Amino acid sequence: MKRLTYISALLSVASLMFIVSCKGDAQNGSEPAPQVEEIVSEEVINPMGFNPDSLSVTHGTVKSGQFFSTLLNSLGMGASEAYALTQACDSVFDVRTLRVGNTYRAYYSDELRYLVYDRDRMNCVVFDCQPPYGAWVYEKPIRHVDRYADVTISSSLWNDMRAADVSPLLILNLSDIYAWTIDFFGLQKGDRFRVLYQEKLCDGEVVSVDTVRYAVFSHGGTDFPAILFDQKDGGNLWWNEKGESMRKAFLKAPLQYSRISSGFSYARKHPVTRKVQPHTGVDYAAPKGTPVMTIGDGVVTSVKYEGAGGNVVRIKHNSVYSTAYLHLSKYAKGLKAGQRVKQGDVIGYVGSTGRSTGPHLDFRVWKNGTPINPLTMDSPPAEPIKKESMPAFEAAIVEYQDMIEKVAVIEDAKELFGLL
Repeated sequence: MKRLTYISALLSVASLMFIVSCKGDAQNGSEPAPQVEEIVSEEVINPMGFNPDSLSVTHGTVKSGQFFSTLLNSLGMGASEAYALTQACDSVFDVRTLRVGNTYRAYYSDELRYLVYDRDRMNCVVFDCQPPYGAWVYEKPIRHVDRYADVTISSSLWNDMRAADVSPLLILNLSDIYAWTIDFFGLQKGDRFRVLYQEKLCDGEVVSVDTVRYAVFSHGGTDFPAILFDQKDGGNLWWNEKGESMRKAFLKAPLQYSRISSGFSYARKHPVTRKVQPHTGVDYAAPKGTPVMTIGDGVVTSVKYEGAGGNVVRIKHNSVYSTAYLHLSKYAKGLKAGQRVKQGDVIGYVGSTGRSTGPHLDFRVWKNGTPINPLTMDSPPAEPIKKESMPAFEAAIVEYQDMIEKVAVIEDAKELFGLL
C-alpha cells in the first residue's frame, strides 16, 4: 500500500509540473521582456588536470612483454624523452608496476601530449609527456547508489542474480552475512532473497557492494531476516528480527560459494579405488587455490601430509568438536601445530593432493570423537543484542523497511519513464 502511495505521489508531481508549464506558455499570448545578464567567463578545469576535448585520443592495452619505456616509444616518444618522463614520475608511479591487460589513453596535439594509464578500476595515473614532464594520480568519480533486489532461485543464485541485473558481488556479501545460517551449497529452486544494499559505481560499472543493510532469505516457507545494527562495541553487526546474533559458534561451510560434489555417507563408492567404503565428510568442489577457513575458534593439532588425505590441517575447537580439512594444495603461511586460530581464519587452500580426482576440499567434523555430518550439525548462537540497544535496533528495522519502499519505487519509476 505504501508503495502505491509513493508511485501516486510521483505521478501527481509529474502531472502538476506539466500543467504549470503549459499554463505559463499560454498566459496573455505575450512574451516576457528579455532580461540581460552579465556573463562571467570562467575557465573550467577538467578533473584529470587537462582539457581532452581539444586533443585527439588513441585507446590501447598494455601488451605482454611491454615496458613503460617501450610503451612510450610505441606512442611516438623518443628514448631520451621517455627516460626523462620516467625519472620525473618516479615519486608518483613505479614503472615496474605496469600491468599487462590494463588500459590506457594517449592524447595528441601534433605530438604525444598526455598519457592516462588506468591503474585500477577507480584510479588512473596522468603523465604529462612534454617538458618539464610530470605525473599525478586522478581518482575517478565514485557514486554510491541504494538498491533493492528481489531474486527467486530458478537455476542458480549466480545466474538468477545476473538475470535480475544484480551484481554477483552481492553473493559474496550474503554468503558472509548468512555464513552461520545458510548453507550456500544447498540452495534450492524457489528459495528467495530480498536485499537492501548499497553499490559503489565508477564509470557506470559496479566496483563493489559496500553495505548490505537489510536482507530476508526465504526457504521452505520460513523467512530468515538479517539486520545490520552496530552496538559500537566492536562486536557482531548482524542480527535476526529478535535481536539474536547471526553469528554462531561454527560457520556453515569452510569456504565461500561453490558446490557439494560428494556428501556424508557410510557406503560411498570411492571415485579412485571404485570400492564401497565410508566417506565421513563432505566434498566441496572449488578451483585450486580457493581459501579454506576454519569454521570456528580452536587450536591447530596437526599440519602435515597424510597419504590418501594429502595435505591435512586438523583443529580441536573445544572438548566436544574437532575438524579436519583434506587435500589442500598448500597451508596458510606460518600455520603450525599448537597455534590458536579464530573463526574465519584462512588455514589453507583448495587442492588435489593425496588420493583425489580433482581440486576439492574434503571437510570432516567429529563430535566426542565420532564422525558427524557437517551439513546437519547444530551450532549454538553468540550473545544477543543488549537490552538497552533494543529500542534503537527496532527503530533501525523500521527505517530499513521504509528505505526498501522508497528505493523500490524509484527503480520502478526509472523503468516506467525509460530512464534505465
